[in-house]
Amino acid sequence: MTVIDTDYLIVGAGAVGMAFADSLIDDSDADVVMVDRRDRPGGHWNDAYPFVRLHQPSAYYGVNSRALGGDSIDEAGPNAGWYGRASAPEICHYFQGVLEDHLLASGQVRFFGMCDYRGDWSGEHRFVSRLTGDATTVRVRRKVVDATYLAPSVPATHTPSFDVAKNARLIPVNDLVSLTEPGSGYTVIGAGKTSMDACSWLLDSGVAPEAIRWIRPRDTWLLDRAFTQPLELVSSVIDGLSLQLEAAAEAENVTDLFHRLEACGQLVRLDPTVEPTMYRCATISQAELERLRLIENVVRQGRVVHIGDDRIVLESGSIPTDAKQVYVDCTADGAPRTPARVIFDPNRITLQAVRTCLPSFNAALIAFVEATRDSDAEKNRLCPPNPYPNTAVDWIATTSISQRVQATWSAEPDLVAWLERSRLDVARGISDHLGEPRMQAALARYVAHGEPAVEKLESFLTAGARPRSICTYEAG
Repeated sequence: MTVIDTDYLIVGAGAVGMAFADSLIDDSDADVVMVDRRDRPGGHWNDAYPFVRLHQPSAYYGVNSRALGGDSIDEAGPNAGWYGRASAPEICHYFQGVLEDHLLASGQVRFFGMCDYRGDWSGEHRFVSRLTGDATTVRVRRKVVDATYLAPSVPATHTPSFDVAKNARLIPVNDLVSLTEPGSGYTVIGAGKTSMDACSWLLDSGVAPEAIRWIRPRDTWLLDRAFTQPLELVSSVIDGLSLQLEAAAEAENVTDLFHRLEACGQLVRLDPTVEPTMYRCATISQAELERLRLIENVVRQGRVVHIGDDRIVLESGSIPTDAKQVYVDCTADGAPRTPARVIFDPNRITLQAVRTCLPSFNAALIAFVEATRDSDAEKNRLCPPNPYPNTAVDWIATTSISQRVQATWSAEPDLVAWLERSRLDVARGISDHLGEPRMQAALARYVAHGEPAVEKLESFLTAGARPRSICTYEAG
């Protein structure tokens, strides 16, 4: 058995593992070993459906050391006027370049692909090659880094939870582009962003809205992409955040809060007549929203239980179908609903969100804190876990945690400097836009409502609007 030594063993070379490694070697002289079950970095992007794009601009995704795309604003197409969003092939190519040109080239990183981690996370660490079966023991001088704790479930590798008749044409969303003959119609199954992407692709590909049936067990609150634009458009980010805080500060109760957030454009919904119960940080443009609203055949009878030859059985009823219908499975869960863990343990770092919904940024931040702070207590003070939201009410906790930790960071000069130079920080460059009227109004609103907003959100949580164990740590 081979034995190797390292300072940090990173298990998982997806977006968060890559962002952590990139930041760690830039801020320390640490030796790093990375292990992944795939043959290349990029994680779930290697299994993504062909037409998926980033929800957020490429300008603040990936790793700190290398730009993804040209940090330019699209001049034409559906994304015109906003910063570009990379496709899955572009992202995979990007991470391969980061690995080869920066991580491996630094001499500080070794990468072992096609290997499964078989350690116990606490003391004994080893990985086994999927090709040869050879095992390697890793002696870790500092910490093992779990970059898989929040690994998403994706359509290509997902097994549906419902039964399907033998002759039913059920396909994962990935296979839409491989169809060789049309169906009598298309039944899209799922309520999240994948199902929205599938419906949008079908519409853009010429399928009539009336030929699409959308089984949507619940509706979701969405973020307007217009308020997520960085760099030269960073005023949009601060404007949006300040409007959220104003809505929170003035809300009388939880219901009033969400109505205010919708009224000021910070949350949007597909169907104006249906109150969303889900929130997963997905973004959408107004143009996409209006296009999706063309699909009127929306089924809300719960989740699918069984797809038969002539009927679809759902939790709360059934609907007719036919043998030539194409069923598009978009039910993979995406970001997992995992309990919060302490990020810094004595022997382990568990990569999670700190600022809500920004995985690459969070991983890079955690690496910087690991490299620049000595005690785990101090590191955990600067990086409290902020679990991914799922239900609508989760917006309250994720926002309040993000705001509290932002205030904590502002008292740390080196962290403030890191934030300003980090390409993954959506809010970098504010000082360059202080002369803009929109920025001035947003900052004034932010100062006036910041603390009252957090206090109000925390009062809602205390009064019972607490989501799924969002503030409860799971012991390591």
